[in-house]
Amino acid sequence: MPQDAVLVIGASGQIGSELTLELRKHYTTVVAADLKNPIPEVADSGPFLRLDVLNRSGLADCISRYRINQIYHLAAILSATGEKNPELAWRVNMKGLRNVLDCSLQMNVQKLFWPSTIAVFGPNSPKQRTPQWTVMEPNTIYGISKLAGERWCDYYFQKKNLDVRSLRYPGLISYKAPGGGGTTDYAIDIFFEAVRHRRFTCFLKADTRLPMMYMPDAIRATLLLMEAPADRITVRSSYNIAAIDFTPAEIAEAIRKHIADFVIDYQPDFRQQIAESWPESIDDSVARRDWGWMPSYNLEALTTDMLAHIAA
Repeated sequence: MPQDAVLVIGASGQIGSELTLELRKHYTTVVAADLKNPIPEVADSGPFLRLDVLNRSGLADCISRYRINQIYHLAAILSATGEKNPELAWRVNMKGLRNVLDCSLQMNVQKLFWPSTIAVFGPNSPKQRTPQWTVMEPNTIYGISKLAGERWCDYYFQKKNLDVRSLRYPGLISYKAPGGGGTTDYAIDIFFEAVRHRRFTCFLKADTRLPMMYMPDAIRATLLLMEAPADRITVRSSYNIAAIDFTPAEIAEAIRKHIADFVIDYQPDFRQQIAESWPESIDDSVARRDWGWMPSYNLEALTTDMLAHIAA
């Protein structure tokens, strides 16, 4: 196993929970850090510590104590939650990133991963197969902070030679940890409600198409990117990645193939406007060219696997 010491900030979140467990299969020391309690598998499989990413001295102490040379910085306030508290979202998403960038630089961290999002695109971006480089005018505080973060990451690479790598995640679907307050989280909740109650009320319209990805694909993409030789990484802001795209009506129909009496109804709320500002599908040809990205799960395979695990 590699001797690198890895720090996962935001290890109790939806991505962090599964990424921490996967990293612990590959690295001798993986420190999970968050303000929230981790899931039991994370707590039982390695070190965990309370860490506020806004506390720069605490972050620096952790990097020094564990001799960290890789960081995965996942802590963030997501889209729907961010619209309710824009000041908090900007502070956590922007100041937290700057703290991690500066500490990484000052303490000789070799690699840093930071996730961006499809929310960096806005209502004037192309909706279908949104390209890697296009107009980007996000109209949510989440998207604004993430677009600013992309520029900071590129700046720290160009000006300070820090090896920062990033992915623009689409909506992520997982059975291991709940969503974190995102607009795409309906695509997680719908599976749990289908198994428990055979009914789901969706906060988006039936025909709202969004890019999505099953968590195993997201974890694999993250590790592929981080393991790629530095000279293959041509994008230092953030890479587009894609897997599938669907509407609430389409995922409901996929669930009915397994749960015939499943019923869905629709009560769109403020998240509908957020969703309508985002792409319907993503062009990830640059990631496929640079470091061999290719998804494994389509909607049918995702649905089968999610329902099996939740039922179990």
